[in-house]
Amino acid sequence: MIQRVFKDTDIQIIESIAHKTWNAHYVPIIGQNQVDYMLEKLQNFDAISSQIKNGHEYYLISTTKKAVGYLCLISDNEKKKIMISKIYIEKSATGSGLGTEFINFTKNLAKEKGMKKIWLTVNKNNSDTIQWYKNLQFKITKEVKMDIGNDFIMDDFVMELKLI
Repeated sequence: MIQRVFKDTDIQIIESIAHKTWNAHYVPIIGQNQVDYMLEKLQNFDAISSQIKNGHEYYLISTTKKAVGYLCLISDNEKKKIMISKIYIEKSATGSGLGTEFINFTKNLAKEKGMKKIWLTVNKNNSDTIQWYKNLQFKITKEVKMDIGNDFIMDDFVMELKLI
């Protein structure tokens, strides 16, 4: 089940899932210091609350027992594209199809909003995730490096999926 996030209790659940998933997945790729910095800057309760107030759409996905993943979307109505800013599933639920369910949800929402494209950024060293997106027909369109402060750089691919 996918539900849009508005309540403080849901934001707290996202913060908890973020800490679990980012530490499990990103430490080998970017190191503990950068993970800690990014979680504190982007995925704490106050940051998520602020993002929601500024138009970011957060969603939780649940199994019958509990929420196990989250998605953040940013719409650009002018350019007719929607960004997957965050998509994370707890390790215990990977391979269950929930990530693909989030992608299909995003496709449907994007089409409802009249969007022509879904795009995202993914770390260049995140090879399994890059392959997963390629399997879902996303294409690498460019490379970007972004200084996120504290001497950390995000070295990413931009991937896009054109909608029919």
